[in-house]
Amino acid sequence: MQTDPENQPPNVKAEPSSVPPRLPAADAPAASAPPLLPGATLPAPAGAQNFPPARRILAGLLSACLALFLADAVFSLIAESLSLLFGIRLLTAPCGLVTLLASLVGLLVYGLMGLTPMIPKRLFLPIALFSPAVLLLFLPVAIYDYRWMEPASWVISLFELLLGLLILRRVQGRLTLRWPLLPETRLGPRSFSWLNLIGFVLANLLGVLPAIVAYLGLLVALTLFQGTGGFLALRPYGLTVQVRKYVRDDGKSVLLVPMAHIGEAEFYRKLSHSFPTNSVVLMEGVTDDKNLLTNNISYKRMATKLGLAEQQEEFRPVEVEMVRADVDVAQFTTNTIGLLNLAMLIHAKGLNATTVPMLLGFSAPPDFQVQLLDDLVRKRNRRVLQEIHDRLPNQKPIVIPWGVAHMPGIADGIKALGFRLADTRDYTVIRFHFARSAASPKTDPTRRMAD
Repeated sequence: MQTDPENQPPNVKAEPSSVPPRLPAADAPAASAPPLLPGATLPAPAGAQNFPPARRILAGLLSACLALFLADAVFSLIAESLSLLFGIRLLTAPCGLVTLLASLVGLLVYGLMGLTPMIPKRLFLPIALFSPAVLLLFLPVAIYDYRWMEPASWVISLFELLLGLLILRRVQGRLTLRWPLLPETRLGPRSFSWLNLIGFVLANLLGVLPAIVAYLGLLVALTLFQGTGGFLALRPYGLTVQVRKYVRDDGKSVLLVPMAHIGEAEFYRKLSHSFPTNSVVLMEGVTDDKNLLTNNISYKRMATKLGLAEQQEEFRPVEVEMVRADVDVAQFTTNTIGLLNLAMLIHAKGLNATTVPMLLGFSAPPDFQVQLLDDLVRKRNRRVLQEIHDRLPNQKPIVIPWGVAHMPGIADGIKALGFRLADTRDYTVIRFHFARSAASPKTDPTRRMAD
């Protein structure tokens, strides 16, 4: 049957008979959700995950570790660039603070790696060990050639920044600063593992710690040997010194005897009886005729704590002519005298409420290290070399029992006078604790002819 168009209401368009009329969207019936059972929760939206609080805290800590690592790299690179290019060191203090915080958080993360396998070690192990590794690598630079410290620091800072950006990209998939920097989904599934803990402890006890000790021991041994011209050496059983005999074609001889302010009593006794009875011993010892030193120079407290003897008590050469061949304190600069007084005060009274503020308040003037070295070493070396020159006309052998730090300079001075090395003998100054119970053949003085 057809509908008569004339019977349609106004403004209503006729629809074909085969299509039902459309209902407004608001009239669509809504599906009712089933009632929740007691204790039930609504399901999380698609893509969302609920993590335990411990995982969120750990993700936040690792994100802070990475952020501090990047901040340290940026601050260090800017500070080193300003220092190298313009000599500006305004950012030294804030840069040092950021470096300290980054190092502490890195060590905390390193410790947590042993407790939980959730931390991605491949990403955060380089961050945690970066500061200790840089410190160990910088030690040889600081010891052997300090001039390369700033260029090396700039290179290390650039490498730190590139490493941090690479880790950030690996963590987030792209270079963004979306917080947290480490999403919780990047954490491992297991919160604790005995295998992880045991492996971490064994790796540190059997690998990391022995490697650090061996590295530091080798570095100290090389530093002592090079810095003293071979007169002092670190051996597996203790510290040794090398006594050297120099001769000249006219029959004159000079014996250089490296000394230490504290050592084994046996060391001093052996040396005391080893000098020729007709020799002249030029003794070390700064005088103080004007009483400029407020505290006596004494090493007794240190010797007592270490179970060792003091040189001035045990070293007693017999049947020799002893001559003091050192300078007076008045020849030192005011800054050196002030440092000596402070050092001896701390040595005598230790660190306490009186000495600590004095130590913190000490301000070294520019080029103080050069000035100190000239006062304590070079001036005194020139004095004893002058005494050697004055006594060469005599036929008596000359013995120089001075500190190890003086030996390279004195050796160069007597070589300039025509002397050559003729003989050496090694003595053990300090025997390590595990070797004190019984003297081994290695600890006994050994004699060998020079090449």
